[in-house]
Amino acid sequence: MSEGNLSSLDVAIKQLEIAAEMLNLEPGICEYLKTPKRSVIVAVPIRRDNGEINVFKGFRVQHTDVRGPYKGGIRYHPDVTLEGVTALAMWMTWKCAVVEIPYGGAKGGVKCNPKVLSVGELERITRRYTTMILNFIGPYQDVPAPDVYTDAQTMAWIMDTYSQFKGYMVPEIVTGKPLHLEGSEGREEATALGLTYCINEATKHLKMKSKNATVAVQGFGKVGFNAARLLYDQGCKIIALSDSKGGIYNPNGINPAKVNEHKKKTNSVMNFEGCKNITNEELLELKCDVLVPAAMENQITERNAGNIKTRLLAEGANGPTTPEASKILTEKGIFMIPDILANSGGVTVSYFEWVQNLHREHWTIEKVYSRLESKMLKAFKDVFDAMRKYETDMRTAAFMLAVERVAKAHKSLGLWP
Repeated sequence: MSEGNLSSLDVAIKQLEIAAEMLNLEPGICEYLKTPKRSVIVAVPIRRDNGEINVFKGFRVQHTDVRGPYKGGIRYHPDVTLEGVTALAMWMTWKCAVVEIPYGGAKGGVKCNPKVLSVGELERITRRYTTMILNFIGPYQDVPAPDVYTDAQTMAWIMDTYSQFKGYMVPEIVTGKPLHLEGSEGREEATALGLTYCINEATKHLKMKSKNATVAVQGFGKVGFNAARLLYDQGCKIIALSDSKGGIYNPNGINPAKVNEHKKKTNSVMNFEGCKNITNEELLELKCDVLVPAAMENQITERNAGNIKTRLLAEGANGPTTPEASKILTEKGIFMIPDILANSGGVTVSYFEWVQNLHREHWTIEKVYSRLESKMLKAFKDVFDAMRKYETDMRTAAFMLAVERVAKAHKSLGLWP
């Protein structure tokens, strides 16, 4: 099968197989880890604002819970599929293992286009979807979070729906909630902040000066915007930004905050004053010091990997680089911070939020940032040390570290009944 025909799940399984082979993992354990423990497909019928009834398809995939409750986001997108959600659930397992938080991977989604749905319709979809998966989620069973085109408001609806069924407030059922509903300080920028911690550690290794380092960011959602903003604030030169409609380029630098204001008015980063409009594909191939793909999966493939001209690639999105592309980038000498390390700041602060909710505490933002930095720096060091130990690249090292930790838990628990 050519890489062009590989699905996200094919990629996830191939990554697992590479790590398992290098670890000499027992074949049965590898097969076990290829298959999610549970996959749920549900109908999500709602009455639209015009009175029509539409039925959407919803998913929740739970990969493994040997290291703790399932954890993973819920996305609303027209391209949501069972295969794609399964791959994302598997990646969540490795992400939690790399950063050493006691969760297993899960992922959910509803196949819909939120851009054409009203707030009321989105609320009805969320409450119906929550009701349909109610028996499979819980504070010690499966704790959802926001993902693509879902946010704190979505999580508030899920929490309220679940709580109404239980008869009392259960804030620990989801993370990524609004602050006034027991959300955590720092959650909004957590993924991007964890990403910048990793980038800063990598620049030290590469002996790069972060000040005035040129940065291109694909994707201008929560992760992309916040990563660009944080890197800009620490002195990096942001030369390119993009969203789903296209991108902008200015070799002299761009202020992400001003672009964000422009996007709020025009619904796109394109046509920003002083910038040249470019495509997402062109952005990825720009010459820069740091490239941050923070959009969707499979953006860098064997077709365009040879044209990538960066020193450091930090994956803000899940699965933006295919295995063949990773091989090409490694051969080109590009240092990669893989997604399961680079964007694990989000799930780390989600874990902090869950702990706060369970104990009915609220931590200061300083405490959240301090603990996040500590977790991310240790995770980076663990992966970097594994890379040197196994004489491989950062991606393979991260997967080997994660797979080994999960496999060890599987072996200790055994098979029952």
